[in-house]
Amino acid sequence: MGAELLDHAEVLLSNPKAEAGELRFLSNRLVEALRDALRIAESRGSRLLVSDDAGSGGASEVEE
Repeated sequence: MGAELLDHAEVLLSNPKAEAGELRFLSNRLVEALRDALRIAESRGSRLLVSDDAGSGGASEVEE
């Protein structure tokens, strides 16, 4: 969905006659896609964390 939105954004933003309603709709969809991407990234990042007592299993703890 994100890739499709980016393609649509490029077309819409290059149109000097784009209407405010179209831009608002696009902005809302981009916010939704970004929110989903961040939620997925945080979820996957949480699964990468290794506790101190897990030993040396090859993975390291990720810091923000």
